[in-house]
Amino acid sequence: MKRMMKSGISFLIAVILVVCSSAVCSFADEPVSLTAASAVLMDAKTMQVLYEKKPHESCYPASVTKIMTLLLVMEAIDSGKISLEDTVVCSPDAAAKGGSQIWLREGESMSVDELLRAACIASANDACCALAELVAGSEQAFVKLMNEKVQSLGMKETHFDNCSGLDDDTETHLTSAYDVAVMSAQLLRHEKIKEYSTRWMDSLRDGATQLVNTNRLVRFYEGATGLKTGTTSKAGCCISASAERNGMHLIAVIMGAKTSNERFEDAKKLLNYGFAGFQCITPGVGQDEIPDVRVIKGKQRYVKAVLDSVAPVTIKKENADKLTYKINMAEDLYAPVEKGQKLGEAVFYSGKKEICRADIKALCAVEKKSIAYIVCRIIKSYCAYDFTSKTY
Repeated sequence: MKRMMKSGISFLIAVILVVCSSAVCSFADEPVSLTAASAVLMDAKTMQVLYEKKPHESCYPASVTKIMTLLLVMEAIDSGKISLEDTVVCSPDAAAKGGSQIWLREGESMSVDELLRAACIASANDACCALAELVAGSEQAFVKLMNEKVQSLGMKETHFDNCSGLDDDTETHLTSAYDVAVMSAQLLRHEKIKEYSTRWMDSLRDGATQLVNTNRLVRFYEGATGLKTGTTSKAGCCISASAERNGMHLIAVIMGAKTSNERFEDAKKLLNYGFAGFQCITPGVGQDEIPDVRVIKGKQRYVKAVLDSVAPVTIKKENADKLTYKINMAEDLYAPVEKGQKLGEAVFYSGKKEICRADIKALCAVEKKSIAYIVCRIIKSYCAYDFTSKTY
């Protein structure tokens, strides 16, 4: 009996160890444990995805929608179509917006600067509508511009029905975590937006209206640059959180979290994972490793080749000093050769994985030898010949 009990206990212990071992392996395979329904971590500069969880799953974006609204407004400012000093008179439609707002009154005037502060900091739906009307004439016309921008950015899972994210009366106002990261990266290219998205508190109407940022990471997370929160019963709690450290600008998109605290905690986990484990580098090749290329029938026998600009890449820190590359060059060229003509390429690898390519181009032009040029060279050689010494 004792032997049977010992055998049974031993077997039970073995089973527990196997289960625990499997759990540890499974957890180790997942670099970040999140509660959100879907998520993406993207480098804003290189557009590389560093982490994903159901990145293309369709979901309601709530006020994260305003990222696209702000993008179009910033483009209108940069193009000179509107300015920060422009005065906007609140329409009946803008005044009637529900949800988060600054309680604009019909006929009330505010500057674009003030409306941007309201939209970025307090997520004001009425301010977004007023800005949309300024840019496009009406919210409906502005939404058309939003969806055109969606197409141009390749956001395949996104369709917008309004400029604010209100979703009570729609089933088709949808996006995905990946698409949110894409439009967030585009918005962050407008440096001016960070002057608004990083403000923790502000005020309007001579201090009568207080603004407090809906994104608490702006106050509590080192290097935070924004970007936008969103909450509705359909969408759950969402955020596109961006932060910049050590030359990297990261975007953590959290969609469908159950609580506000969970979205912020998930966003922090993703950003911490990115900053701790990755770095952005620009690969290069020594000039002495790039061979000159022989030019057939050219006025010069060889043309010097140089590496074109290389796009930065984001890789794991542990692989940063292990990059390798291969140079592929044309053996010979027939003249003429144009300046900047592609002569080959450099292919960069992290381990066996290709991470980027860069063209190798001609430093200068090489003209083709013409009959006149050849005759001229022969005459010059003949005239320079010393018939006495039989030397040149």
